[in-house]
Amino acid sequence: MEHEILFSEKQKFNQWWLWVILLAINGVTFLGVYNQLITGQAFGDKPMSNTGLLFTAALILVITILVLNMRLDTLIKKDGIYVKFFPFHWSFKKFSWEQISLCYVRKYSAITEYGGWGVRIGLFGKGKAWNVSGDKGLQLEFTNQKKLLIGTNQPEALAATLEKIGQLKQSLKEGAAAK
Repeated sequence: MEHEILFSEKQKFNQWWLWVILLAINGVTFLGVYNQLITGQAFGDKPMSNTGLLFTAALILVITILVLNMRLDTLIKKDGIYVKFFPFHWSFKKFSWEQISLCYVRKYSAITEYGGWGVRIGLFGKGKAWNVSGDKGLQLEFTNQKKLLIGTNQPEALAATLEKIGQLKQSLKEGAAAK
């Protein structure tokens, strides 16, 4: 029963503006490759070498594929919280309940608190954040005083699961703010 999954969430980057930017960059780059390598017309006023252009196109394609495959997986089990942010983590990171002094769902600002989405380091003692989208997250505060915010698109289900197993641990200040 200890390994039974009580809550599971998989998130991917699905912001439309991110995909517009990536597609535009890929489109321009591959147009340049086509013009310079296929039609023989130099791409731009100061064209790169063919090798440089191919290397750049390959790098942009790899970055696009990487973003396409990024995924934040969160599991809640009786023995702790498991999180994997692929490709930064190849296996789940386990946070046992004994390591966690506070554990609650809260609203946050990805831009002002952490500088954006992804694997982030917060400003002014906010700790780290692993997030993909949205403005809700599972705030963990550890016994060693470190903090981690894990983004979620299912805040109610996550909070209900934590409450059900008796692991929704809020300070008096956070409990009042959540209401």
